Order: sequence, then C-alpha cells, then structure tokens
Amino acid sequence: MTESYWLTNVLLESGFHYQGDMIAKTVTEVCHVLITDGKIKDIISADEPLPDEMQQWDMNGLLMLPSFRDMHIHLDKTYYGGPWKACTPFVDVFSRMEEEKELLPRLLPVTRERAEKILDLLLRNGITHIRAQCNVDPIIGLENLEAVLQALESYRGKLSYEIVAFPQHGLLRSKSVDLVREALCNGATLVGGVDPATVDENIEASLHTMIELAVEANADIDLHLHDPGHLGTFTMKRLATLTEEAGWQGRVSIGHAFGLGGVPVKTAEDTAEVLAQAGIAIASTVPIDIPTPPIPLLHEKGVTVSLVNDSITDHWDPFGTGDVLYKASIMAERFSWIDEQSLARSLSFITGGKTPLDMEGKRIWPVVGDEASVVFVKASCSAEAVARRAERQAVMYKGNIVSGSL
Repeated sequence: MTESYWLTNVLLESGFHYQGDMIAKTVTEVCHVLITDGKIKDIISADEPLPDEMQQWDMNGLLMLPSFRDMHIHLDKTYYGGPWKACTPFVDVFSRMEEEKELLPRLLPVTRERAEKILDLLLRNGITHIRAQCNVDPIIGLENLEAVLQALESYRGKLSYEIVAFPQHGLLRSKSVDLVREALCNGATLVGGVDPATVDENIEASLHTMIELAVEANADIDLHLHDPGHLGTFTMKRLATLTEEAGWQGRVSIGHAFGLGGVPVKTAEDTAEVLAQAGIAIASTVPIDIPTPPIPLLHEKGVTVSLVNDSITDHWDPFGTGDVLYKASIMAERFSWIDEQSLARSLSFITGGKTPLDMEGKRIWPVVGDEASVVFVKASCSAEAVARRAERQAVMYKGNIVSGSL
C-alpha cells in the first residue's frame, strides 16, 4: 500500500542574494512537498493547487533541513537520566579506567533505560542517525553491548545506527581482541580502538590488530585518538598507510584527532592530505579546553569531518547537550565562519555532507527521490539556524514523525 501526503507551506532555500561579489542573504521560497513511502516524491510552488483528496499537513513556513547525524556518541556508562553526579578531578586516562572497574557493573541494570533517554534527547534535537560507541572489555564483557542493542531495537523505525565495539581499556592492554571479535558477531558493526601509543603502548601492533579484525569481519574502523601533537599525527599517518595497504579506503574514521590541533600548520596540512588520500574521516567535538583540530583546513583538504557529541554527563565529563547543531554553531564561532555562506556550509558537518545550496547557490537538497528524513526549525535559513541554534519543531525519519508534532 502506498502512503502519500503533502507537507504544505514548507520554507526551502532557493539561492543567494548578492551585494557586489558578496553573498548578503539566502533567498527562500515557500513550497509544497509530497512524501510517498518515506521519500520526497515532488516539490512544487506553494502557489500551485493541491488535490483535495490527499492528506495535507500545514508547516506554516517552518524551514526544512536535512536531519542530523551524530557519528560519535556513547550510549552506555552514562549518568544521563539518573541522579546528578559531577566528575572526580581528571588525573589521566588510566585513573578513569580504574573507576570503570567499579562503575560499569553498578550501571549495568540501568544501561538500557539511560541509553533510551539519550536516544530521546538526540531525536528531539533532530538526529536520526547515530554511531554508538559501546564498551567491550573484560570488566563488562558484552553486557553493555546487549543492553545498547536492546535500547536501539526499541527505537526501530525512528533512527538508523551503527555500533562500535570499543575496547576502552585498550585493545591490546586489556586483552580484548577476542571480545571485539565476538562483539562483531553479535551486533557490533565497527572495530574500535583507543590511543595505540599511550594506552596499548605499541602503535604498530595495535593498528595492525585493528586492521586484521576489520578485514576478517569485513567491518569499518573507528579509532579514538586523544594522543597530542606529533605523536598523534604520526599515529594518523601510520593508520593511513595501513588503511591503503589493506584496501580499506573510505572505511576508517578517527575520533577526536587532538594531535592535529597542537602541531604547526604545515604538519597539519601534510597530515590532512595523507588522511584525505586514504579516505579517513574525522569526528570532532570542537573542544574548547585544548587545541581544536583545524576543521576548516581539514575540510579544504578533502577530509570528511563530522561534529559530534561524544559523551553526555558521565564520569569523564559532566557536560553535554546531545545537540550537534550546537556543535556546528560552536565550530562556526571558533573559526570565525560568520558570513551567510560559511554559516550555511557549517550545516554539512552534521548532516553527512548535505546542504540545501551548493557554493553557487543552486538548490541541491531536497530533490525528488531524497529520503524524507528531515528536521523542521524556526529559522529563516540554515545560516540563521546554525548561528542561533534554532528550535527544532518536528523531526521526521523516512516520512514518519519521530519527535515533535506537525
């Protein structure tokens, strides 16, 4: 059975207005959008008549944007949804690992419930695709993975997801290779890793093991890399070399990549070119307490960058909003992307590269055939939505409302 309906009076971006050579303002138009079986079937001017027999939802001039993606979010081991608790002072990563020996078993009974509360938060904020990081280690085994999978299953039809088998305590250090292998046979879809130098204390062995696990399971790779400066960039370059040797281009990403923010510009440029050639993506939280990876430089060099939440209120960090539009706004502010076009371009870092207009002002989203996974916001254009962190009125996944209301 075909399900069709019209979204009427939708605000869409249609071009740029120029003053001289400068883009002064985004031009918009009010349209009617036909949704059929979860896809955009037609887009017409609001001046055109609609068939009376088909269901219609009046959007009252809300701006329609592509729904958002969070490519690095921890759903397990969170305090979110439970009693308030601040963090103990940070000493080093190993002290946090020690905390987890007691914390993980204690949180396990509420892991699914709290994961679902984070999923609610993400949906309200316009996110319909996530890459969930899930602890796999000798302390908790695969029990966190099982709880997170249960939570995600309860949101079937509301969002899509990937799951990283994340050896928080070190792939080699905690002897978690077999656990990661088992996780990949039980719902995890990516091989994780963390700081091959600092945590595993063997860059070559750690990276080789990750690649071997990925090739064996035909899985992608997601490496958490906090190591700073030249140690971090050296690790990135070695990963790029091994990625190309394995033929795994386009299937590897690095979370955090803090090392790119603490090296000379020339080193960052060289590393970015190596990452782009190997098709390695970066997921950044846009940190404000340490040097931020040079996101505009990475983008210019052809590296795919996603802005992400990471953790929300846990023993690592008491902060977190669950809002990647907020991250896009912070990124634009941090790198002085303050003009109309730059602010609009910031949206691409939270939508998997989708923006309403190309650099010349031609509409490239939405077009007929696109999946109807969208967010409706109170804003005049995407530039305003980013700068003002616009209120999300409703969120749609494959044609169905999953948060808010029409």
